[in-house]
Amino acid sequence: MIHKLFTSPLNLVVKVGEQVKEEVDKELYDLDQIQKKLIHLQMMYELEEISEEVYKAQESELLARYEMAKKREMEQWEDLTKR
Repeated sequence: MIHKLFTSPLNLVVKVGEQVKEEVDKELYDLDQIQKKLIHLQMMYELEEISEEVYKAQESELLARYEMAKKREMEQWEDLTKR
């Protein structure tokens, strides 16, 4: 009983941390999200809402994230197929 009183706050912090990590990973590594952002960026550029310099900088960042996400997806797939 006493053990639960002391570990419950720590367990709560761990769970919250895990949920935050999941959301961050989803934002950074979700291929659909990245593709949507690339399309939105392209539209903003074509409508001249952003400069070419801003477009290229953001596009480079999104493409790098896409590449990382794809690599991560492939690694996860390989892990699943090894089992």
